[in-house]
Amino acid sequence: MNLTAYLDGIGVLGPGLDNWIAARPILAGSAPYETRPIAVPAPLSLPVAERRRTGTAVKVALAVGYEAIATGQLDARQLATVFSSSGADGDNCDAICKTLASEDRHISPTRFHNSVHNAPSGYWGIASGAMRPSTVLCAYDGSFSAGLLEALTQVVVEDRSTLLVTYDVPYPEPLHAKRPLPSAFGIALALSPQRSAQSLARIEVSLADDAPDALAEPALEALRIAIPAARGLPLLQAVARGEACRVVLDYLTPLRLAVVIEPCR
Repeated sequence: MNLTAYLDGIGVLGPGLDNWIAARPILAGSAPYETRPIAVPAPLSLPVAERRRTGTAVKVALAVGYEAIATGQLDARQLATVFSSSGADGDNCDAICKTLASEDRHISPTRFHNSVHNAPSGYWGIASGAMRPSTVLCAYDGSFSAGLLEALTQVVVEDRSTLLVTYDVPYPEPLHAKRPLPSAFGIALALSPQRSAQSLARIEVSLADDAPDALAEPALEALRIAIPAARGLPLLQAVARGEACRVVLDYLTPLRLAVVIEPCR
């Protein structure tokens, strides 16, 4: 079965990719890509008390989510959401592990509630006032495509607009040695069942077994390979180029996702 939706908004944040407006010419090949540390904005949409408690995972998720709805001119309160990450908050995981390995095993309540996999979804609800259903999932290195499939399924079956938010953040040592993500990274896609004036492209997704598409820029390709959330970069590159095409994304081996893109502009 093929799943079809309209892509109304995009958010992206990663090293050298500050937002979709900045990333678009880079991905289209009309501007050079310059590697530099990621600049994660503060989640100003959150109340001050909650803002102080958030880690990088929440900040990245909220940043790309808000950019996607802004570019699509959408109301966050009317969107279902799908949050997908291969590991969520590595800093809290590390801090809790260190506490449990110490003599004083009392875990901070703030650490605990920020460590759960649905924390960014909860903060999104607080920040945006969204009351629609929210799904949170993890599929290791296939988390981007798993999230895309879930979001598209909701668009098609429930006939409702859905925001996909995918994100990853690196672990500190010694966990980093076992799961070496080089940087935080996030992509958000606002997907709708009907075309609108803001629609960027129509996408149609199906399972495939082709080899995944690679990026010609070596540094961007290194990000795509190294960070699960960045596996969606070939899709963003196709939209940035504004050409009808088919791209293949990594999923759960041996499966892949084939995405047919038809520009709306």
